[in-house]
Amino acid sequence: MTDGITTGTGAAAGGAESENGPGRTGTAVGVTRTAGLPMAVPAPGLPTRVRIHEVGARDGLQNESATVPTQVKAEFIRRLAAAGLTTIEATSFVHPKWVPQLADAEQLFPLVGDLPGVDLPVLVPNLRGLERARALGARRLAVFASATESFARANLNRSVDESLEVFAKVVAQAKEAAAQGDSADDTPGAGAGGPTGPSTGTAGTAHVRGYLSMCFGDPWEGPVPVAQVVRVCRALVDMGCDELSLGDTIGVATPGHVRALLTALNDAGVPTEVLGVHFHDTYGQALANTLAALEHGVTTVDASAGGLGGCPYAKSATGNLATEDLVWMLDGLGIETGVDLDRLTATSVWLAQHLGRPSPSRTVRALTGATAVPSART
Repeated sequence: MTDGITTGTGAAAGGAESENGPGRTGTAVGVTRTAGLPMAVPAPGLPTRVRIHEVGARDGLQNESATVPTQVKAEFIRRLAAAGLTTIEATSFVHPKWVPQLADAEQLFPLVGDLPGVDLPVLVPNLRGLERARALGARRLAVFASATESFARANLNRSVDESLEVFAKVVAQAKEAAAQGDSADDTPGAGAGGPTGPSTGTAGTAHVRGYLSMCFGDPWEGPVPVAQVVRVCRALVDMGCDELSLGDTIGVATPGHVRALLTALNDAGVPTEVLGVHFHDTYGQALANTLAALEHGVTTVDASAGGLGGCPYAKSATGNLATEDLVWMLDGLGIETGVDLDRLTATSVWLAQHLGRPSPSRTVRALTGATAVPSART
């Protein structure tokens, strides 16, 4: 399904390499870019490759008021994969009452679970959510905790420690079930070749990501002490989480604060290798904060195609760091991502047509001139 949008003719589209270099396609229809830009100027001390954890299909869409059809979500994920993204958070197994937009998790996951070479993590809030995810063969899972009591109560209806107790049970059961072999091993849509495929991890393993919200500031409590964040991170690691995502939920982080938290986590025995960062651009600081994290050695960065999503508790919910903005910066630093920026931009334009509004990504707007509300295509 193309909906009238051509997304390039280079290697990512199955053709030859383009003049833009390895991993880049020819210019997509509607995408205007001067050849060779951005110019790659590597900086000393930065990683040579960054893994982008794409959250647009889950975090980006979950607060959309109008229901996005399941087939559109599936095509969105396929296009993200075609653009070179290899970790795409697909959906959430929260109760449909709380997130109606993601009520189609059981219908969506089988449609995309066989994408080759792509990991499709899913969010699970409790043991019931884990059971639903396991029934589909999902082995890349995520739990979501809070660094503050106020947000834990507002978002999870539990205290911080109560929520950690729930997640400890989820992580333990996920690891135990994977080690014993799930009954869902032959479930269609469980990943390429079943749950041994790349979408769900290796047989006998379960990979669990721990999200931590309000790491830098809370709308009710104000600044969040670094030690408070470190305590919850340490608890998530101790219960068996394989990686952590440090969330700047209301977008108030600054580079100095980012460095201080990462240093404190290392001092507490949490290695940089398990850390990812998740910045919101409410105050225009997301890229600066990302660069600070890269300088510290972080190599996993969360982002949302088109800048979709945001926190309803922020005064100006500008949204998640746009994947296109991130890729533009990383390309300019000579850091490999495997992502074709032109193809990704065309994907965000395509989705914007379905949502009936332009993408908030600065890079998408610069490359397409898309500032008006686009007309929908079916």
